[in-house]
Amino acid sequence: MTTATDFEDILYDVRNRVAWITINRPEKMNAFRGQTCDEIIRALNRAGYDREVGAIVLAGAGEKAFCTGGDQSAHNGNYDGRGTIGLPMEELHDAIRNVPKPVIARVQGFAIGGGNVLCTICDLTIASEKAVFGQVGPKMGSVDPGYGTAFLARVVGEKKAREIWYLNRRYSGAEAVAMGLANAVVPHDQLDAEVQKWAEEICERSPTALAIAKRSFNADTAHQAGIAGLGMYALKLYYDTEESREGVAALTERRKPDFRKYAK
Repeated sequence: MTTATDFEDILYDVRNRVAWITINRPEKMNAFRGQTCDEIIRALNRAGYDREVGAIVLAGAGEKAFCTGGDQSAHNGNYDGRGTIGLPMEELHDAIRNVPKPVIARVQGFAIGGGNVLCTICDLTIASEKAVFGQVGPKMGSVDPGYGTAFLARVVGEKKAREIWYLNRRYSGAEAVAMGLANAVVPHDQLDAEVQKWAEEICERSPTALAIAKRSFNADTAHQAGIAGLGMYALKLYYDTEESREGVAALTERRKPDFRKYAK
């Protein structure tokens, strides 16, 4: 097993040709800040162009969460200044899609908000029986105007995607498999072994064929990158409104947000 130590927010190690990229912010439920996104992108590039790596796993440290989206404590109306909305989300999503190797999301707990979007974009998702999936954007004064909506509809279908975004319900690992958001659900104590098993099986396949297959799958939805780019600029304008800030304020003040006063 090889490891990399030049990261602060993530862990990087290679296990039998499988690169594990682990968001290491369990005290924040593995919510990401700009630096986290930057480090994941660097790690994806490192794994993607390492000839000794055949597959990539994206994981979250600890038992509670895979990832719960953007770190609201780093928000301050604009997160920490990177990318269109203060986080390099377009760059992170593109990195997962463009890296020429399959990326497996390993979900042991909460995959909420931006974490749910990461699961959607990853090539495969394997969940623990303790996994919980869902979106919170409209409850928090936010939304994902790119892959998190348009591509999600391609993955789970229009009706289910709209349900996920409009109602903000939570779904179990078994429900995620049933809707097509996850590939498999396994007992919690078997998750790592199952993820490694799938990844090592991928490593036995032709890397060039896999890269071509991934590019071919992506080509069908490549136009959504343009939608995401336009949408992120609109989202930045939205984040500058009192309506959006109501969600963060309500979370900080531990109360239910009052969005009805902004209804036109």
